[in-house]
Amino acid sequence: MLASSSRNALKTANSRASHVVSECGSSRGAVLRTRKSLPRQQRRAASSAVASGLFGGDRTENTQGLRHVPWTYQSDPRFRGNGGIAAVARYNLELGKFIARKQTYEVLRLCKVMKDEGVKPDITTYSYILEACAQGGHQLEAKAAFEDMLAMGLQPNRRLFHLMLQAMRYFETGQMWDLIDTMRQYGIEPNEQTYEYIIVRYAQADHIELALQCLAEMGQRRVSPTLKSASSIISTASRLGYARLALDLAEAFESASVRPLEGEVWTECLISCSDAFFSEGVLRTWQKVVHELNITPDEGCCIQVLHTAGRHGLSALALDVLQVLKRIGTSWQEFHFAPVVEALCSENRIKEALAMLDLIRSHDIAPVAETAFPIYKAIGGNVDAIDEAWVHLETLKQEGNTVDVTALNVVIQASIALGDLQRAIGCYKASASLGVAPNVDTFNLLLAGCIATQHRQLGDRLLSEMKEAAVKPDVRTYERLIVLCLTQANYEDAFFYLEEMKAEGLVPPLAAYEAIVRKCVQVGDVRYKLAVEELEHCGYELSERMKVFIQSGGSQEPVERRSGRTSTLAANTVRAKRRVFLEGTDGAEKDAEDMGRPDRV
Repeated sequence: MLASSSRNALKTANSRASHVVSECGSSRGAVLRTRKSLPRQQRRAASSAVASGLFGGDRTENTQGLRHVPWTYQSDPRFRGNGGIAAVARYNLELGKFIARKQTYEVLRLCKVMKDEGVKPDITTYSYILEACAQGGHQLEAKAAFEDMLAMGLQPNRRLFHLMLQAMRYFETGQMWDLIDTMRQYGIEPNEQTYEYIIVRYAQADHIELALQCLAEMGQRRVSPTLKSASSIISTASRLGYARLALDLAEAFESASVRPLEGEVWTECLISCSDAFFSEGVLRTWQKVVHELNITPDEGCCIQVLHTAGRHGLSALALDVLQVLKRIGTSWQEFHFAPVVEALCSENRIKEALAMLDLIRSHDIAPVAETAFPIYKAIGGNVDAIDEAWVHLETLKQEGNTVDVTALNVVIQASIALGDLQRAIGCYKASASLGVAPNVDTFNLLLAGCIATQHRQLGDRLLSEMKEAAVKPDVRTYERLIVLCLTQANYEDAFFYLEEMKAEGLVPPLAAYEAIVRKCVQVGDVRYKLAVEELEHCGYELSERMKVFIQSGGSQEPVERRSGRTSTLAANTVRAKRRVFLEGTDGAEKDAEDMGRPDRV
């Protein structure tokens, strides 16, 4: 209506202007001739007089022979009046400006002005009011405006119902479904936009089941979901840990829609799949995110993908993740390479896993026993597997590759775990043929084998060779020497190694003290009291089971209860031995103290 009024006013103005031109046509030449013959000030005054006659309304004065041009302008009441269609259009224009600025209260204030001036609103006015209520989530105001619109006899359309859905997004869902029923009463069936408001609301509230129910209803009505609907439900499924569901929904949507999902949605699917260790999902989403969408995940996501690759034996994926980490400028660490080694061992690629240890060291990263632990699990418990691993080391050496000392240690570790100390010593003696110099971990593993067999003489010889090789003993070395001495009838050297450890500036571990206390109590040596005092002086606290053992004079074995069953500590000897000494963990004091007693070895 505003455009129609403007055209009428323009037509009226054009007709009147043509009338003026026709009246002035005969005198036009005279006016121009007169202007030329007049001075500049008089010509300027004449021009002002003409302009005043055209735009200023009723002018009667004559200036220097100019013809009087009667002109009176009267406004069109249909266009510039205070009421009617033009007034509503003018107010609607102001309402639109406030809506664009998201000034909700200004919209309501202007509606109050319209009411005071008696301007009757139209459907556009109510649309702006409902849009303002939808921006702020004002359900009560939106409901009042909607009922007022119905009272005015105006027929609601689909857009108004959608604005009502937006306005009531913070209130109970029952009112939302009542509004959907009202839509149907007016002959308006829900479309994809209507379902979008419903699904997004359920998704934001983490009601994934209700959102899926609406999605299934859309399929029955042959209504395709919008991009926002699909993205919201997929993101919610990913966030709630339904990785497989999120991936299936994402692939189903892209196969049926011409619009692809945003990269952020696929990244959320990748994170969800990696958190759930869903190997198939990680492979599919990694390919989509990294190689198709060219999105670079952050380091946290890459580490989760590495863990999934290590658990499920996906070495190719793990190596690809390492390249992505390098691309984003992440400094490689040991925990980045450990899943690669685990993945190679899961694929039974022991040779590549052993070679990976040298690759790790080539990047100025020292592989530790935990890094090679997957190799130990793969070859441990099987003599043939140990022999095959040794052949792999020799092959690597023949191919011109460097054999890392950690690779040698893991073979020795597996041999000792089998109780084959002779095989372990043989690997140690043959280390020179591989170009490997044994380190402190190598000797610590061999000393663990000596403890298991109570072979004191071999332990002394290993200690001498250790000094000849200029390998400095660490805390674990002294601890195992003390325990090895306590396996013998003459255990005086245990005190010697304890003092030597303190002289080196090393703090003796709790396991070493408790091993000495236990041996002294068993043989009736009162020096256990000195060991207890020194133990407490170092800040340690004697365990309850050791207190029971001391009070009983060594006759009563401490008893533990685990999983509802009673078992003596002596029954855990083999398990403690493997967990502490063979797996190479720096570990648990509790396991160390179990192993650190003569009757445990």
